[in-house]
Amino acid sequence: MRKTQLGTQGLEVSAVGLGCMGMTFGYGSVEESRSIATIERALELGVDFLDSSDHYGPETNETLIGRAIAGRRDEVIVATKFGSYSTETPPRIPDGRPETVRWAVEGSLKRLGTDYIDLYYQHRVDPRVPVEETVGVMAELVAEGKVRYLGLCEASAQTIRRAHAVHPITAVQSEYSLWTRDAEEEVLPTLKELGIGFVAYSPLGRGFLTGTISSLDSLAENDFRRIAPRFQGDNLDANRGLLRRLEEIAGERGVTPAQVALAWVLRPAEGIVPIPGTTRPQRVDENSAALDIALTDTEIAELSAVFAPGSAVGDRYPAPMMATLNG
Repeated sequence: MRKTQLGTQGLEVSAVGLGCMGMTFGYGSVEESRSIATIERALELGVDFLDSSDHYGPETNETLIGRAIAGRRDEVIVATKFGSYSTETPPRIPDGRPETVRWAVEGSLKRLGTDYIDLYYQHRVDPRVPVEETVGVMAELVAEGKVRYLGLCEASAQTIRRAHAVHPITAVQSEYSLWTRDAEEEVLPTLKELGIGFVAYSPLGRGFLTGTISSLDSLAENDFRRIAPRFQGDNLDANRGLLRRLEEIAGERGVTPAQVALAWVLRPAEGIVPIPGTTRPQRVDENSAALDIALTDTEIAELSAVFAPGSAVGDRYPAPMMATLNG
């Protein structure tokens, strides 16, 4: 497995990571044994960058990862997040208060079965708390050895600059794929300027870019995509029209649409680390093999044109969740 530097702060990770959210959250129920087998297969292949959050479950995702990596901690780069989960009633979300950061990190360390977190993200920016205050206490966790590197999720370019001025930000994580390219306008140029890495979650468009979702009928009743606007009715039908060229290129190369979609994200000049999520060991093999696909300039240009920013029909989240983005 090829390694890559995530930003300029010295964190080296596998060039493709593993998003673990779906193992306990968002896409229906999954047998724990299969999820653990998926993590084990990832580690066998050298996929060492595991992504979680205390929000996933909540809490159960970190507990699962803790079980899977027990006795193998030195083989893994563990990334997790705080700020989208609260035990308060009613919950305060997002929550970037210093006391919440300290409460959250202790819980994550315990569930993960470790005494340090490699990459600790603020899951969503809290508009009620200056990011300088939140990152200030995150920096204290670095000084205390509980966290190695700091990150932000779905943050605006302005917020990234403010946070980076307090303590170096190693990585920013946002949704990014052929059909979600919001980060290209301001965030990616800012990260390049500041030497911050970019981690792309949902690089397969929550499964859409695999070409296997023709309706919601095959999805579990509690699958998040049933309420995601891009997967609804006419929106899904319209979006499926975008897949034709992706599927043609995949057919011409004898690979899957998912692998071509990942190869597009992995364009060498961009230095992006995707973290495709899966709960099946064979999909880890498939996703990792995308590293061996070098798309031509023509193929990249064609796909970029077909999936031009704004081409997808419907928002990527319901309205309340959209309001927490680009904080």
